[in-house]
Amino acid sequence: MSYIKNIHHMIFSTKNREPLITSIIRNDLYAYLGGIIREKNSQSIEIGGAFDHVHILVMIHQSISVADLVWEMKSASTRWINENKKITGYFSWQNKYASFSVSQSMVPKVREYIRNQVEHHSTKSFMEEFKSFLDAHELKYDEKYLGE
Repeated sequence: MSYIKNIHHMIFSTKNREPLITSIIRNDLYAYLGGIIREKNSQSIEIGGAFDHVHILVMIHQSISVADLVWEMKSASTRWINENKKITGYFSWQNKYASFSVSQSMVPKVREYIRNQVEHHSTKSFMEEFKSFLDAHELKYDEKYLGE
């Protein structure tokens, strides 16, 4: 028997960081994303975010890759929002995302961080936050590609 625990903190933004995740759709969107995660035999630990992005703490089942899970969440939620006219206009996620492994001992801290996103972003922009995560994880990036 194999013993695998694969916990990730995922972050992705609306296209052009448009403030489309309003209080009107936020809880339904988070519930929908949680449903997609369950369908992929994975477990959502915490979902939160602000007007232009989401943070998802998830235990990913060994049968699905990070890239496939993110693709499923982004494509299905885009379709759901647009087909059900959850917003005025067209909804889309940006192409890029980030996903960082999380040790079990850090789960409570990451959960708390995700729960306080709206308050956190009263003083810090998404891009400032995103770059700080990339820097903390020593990931090199070219700023001209961060908006994609």
